[in-house]
Amino acid sequence: MAFQIMINLVMALLWMVINNAWSFASFISGFFLGLLVLYFVRGFFRERLYFHRIYASLVLVLIFFKELVLSSFSVARQILSPRLNIRPGIFEMETTLESEWEVTLLSLLITLTPGTLVVEVAPDNRSLFIHAMDLQSVEATEEEIRDSFEKAIREVSRQ
Repeated sequence: MAFQIMINLVMALLWMVINNAWSFASFISGFFLGLLVLYFVRGFFRERLYFHRIYASLVLVLIFFKELVLSSFSVARQILSPRLNIRPGIFEMETTLESEWEVTLLSLLITLTPGTLVVEVAPDNRSLFIHAMDLQSVEATEEEIRDSFEKAIREVSRQ
C-alpha cells in the first residue's frame, strides 16, 4: 500500500514538472491522473489499490458515527423515560477477526458506542465479553455487531 501511495505521489510531482505548473490544482490533477494510471496497472500489484482501503476506512468511520448517534438517542430515551424499561446483560461474542489490532479496534468501537461496553477480551482474542444496557436478544445484538463493525474492520484490514 505504501509503495502505491509513493508511486502516485511521484506521478503527481512528475505531472507538475512536465506542465511547469507548481500549484495545488496541478498537483491534484496529477494525483488523480496517477490514480487512473495505477488503476489500469493494478494487475501488477499483489494487493488491492490503496484507494480501496481509504474508502473502507471512511465507511468504517461513517458506520461508527451512525451507530453512535442511534445508540445515543436510545440511551437518552431510556434515561428520560419515567420508568426504566431495560434488561441489562453480559454475553460472550465469538469474533472472526484474527489480528490483535482488529480485535482491539472492535473492542474500542463497541465500548465507545453508548449502551455497550467490552468487559473482557479472552486471552486467545477469539471472544469478547460485552455488557449491554438493554439486551433484548443476544443473537440480534451479535448479528448487528458482526454486520456493522466486524464486517467494516475486515474490509479495512484484508487485501
